[in-house]
Amino acid sequence: MTVMMTLPDSLPVNSMPLLLLADDHPLFRAALKQTLVQSNLVIDAECVECESLSSVQKLLEDGLEPDLILLDLHMPGTLGFAGLASLRGCFPETPVAIVSGDDSMARVMRAEQLGASGFISKSLAPAELALAISRLLAGDLWFDKVSAQDSPEVDEVAERIANLTPHQFRVFSMLCEGLLNKQIAFELDIAEPTVKSHVTAIMRKLGVRKRTEVILLAQKLAN
Repeated sequence: MTVMMTLPDSLPVNSMPLLLLADDHPLFRAALKQTLVQSNLVIDAECVECESLSSVQKLLEDGLEPDLILLDLHMPGTLGFAGLASLRGCFPETPVAIVSGDDSMARVMRAEQLGASGFISKSLAPAELALAISRLLAGDLWFDKVSAQDSPEVDEVAERIANLTPHQFRVFSMLCEGLLNKQIAFELDIAEPTVKSHVTAIMRKLGVRKRTEVILLAQKLAN
């Protein structure tokens, strides 16, 4: 995780906008910050940078209150739209906009369906990118005039994943990567019985009985 600013104990009411840039590509983050600096639409925005979903969750759990999260769908730990569902479930007051190089109609519609505030294509010109972020910071939505079509099955899966705590989601993401309990315990520096307890709780919340069913469930939100 890369943090590009020193966070005060509390932000003043009239503080400048605070953006959380969640993308594992340093060049894109640098280009995005440069676009904001050069834009007249987003004035003096402060940026915090993260390279994984777990680092985003940690900052939010520690009390960071960004005005907007820009979330890359392919960042480590996001598991496609599962990461969005988790953030919306655990931190519903924090707006999240998806940033992706895949701006297909289906993907944009899925983002809106699952509660994102907007969808920003990485192919946008700098002026359009700045406009999109300024509109999102103003509380508007940005979906390029796309309206989502409901999918009850996807809604149900997203609702189950949204019920996982941030720590349970980290275990869930590792389960989906095929890690064994002892490997998860090592990665998270916790005891293996604790992992087993998390896995049991995760399966109960997701309504499944097998690890393979956890992976199949996650794949419904992968695209």
